[in-house]
Amino acid sequence: MVKVLAKELKGTQISANCVAPGPIATEMFFEGKSAEVVDRIVQESPMGRLGETKDVAPVVAFLATDASEWVNGQILRVNGGYV
Repeated sequence: MVKVLAKELKGTQISANCVAPGPIATEMFFEGKSAEVVDRIVQESPMGRLGETKDVAPVVAFLATDASEWVNGQILRVNGGYV
């Protein structure tokens, strides 16, 4: 959908991108998950931890600046390598 939107916005100098965070330690992430499930997710992560909002915020901030003007139609996975 982001690629389609990027094409639709052609000529407007507006870029369309998507940030796809991995497991982030938020209330919504923990809701309904047992400690065992959370531990398994942490063990599966190459970084050995859950992400934090401070890991995602700089990427979003970058996309809101002129420095990202050549980034368009992309999905930026901010997941610490978690698959």
